[in-house]
Amino acid sequence: MTKLLDEAIAEIRKLPDAEQDRAAALLLALAHEQDDDAANYRLTQEQVAQIEATLRAIEAGTMEFVSEQEMAAVWARFGL
Repeated sequence: MTKLLDEAIAEIRKLPDAEQDRAAALLLALAHEQDDDAANYRLTQEQVAQIEATLRAIEAGTMEFVSEQEMAAVWARFGL
């Protein structure tokens, strides 16, 4: 298992059970390519560039994140 996958799974374990199941289903679909939408989706070059830029900002410590309270307010606003 790669370090990144290990870190992702550790973070997913912190989520509520329903969210863990959702993440697991997505990972299984990717691993088995059973989900037609997931198997057929490809990122555009622009999307890849945006992801790479975001990862660089995170690694550089220049990416700002919202607090748990701010995120809870967003979820509440959408009834989640």
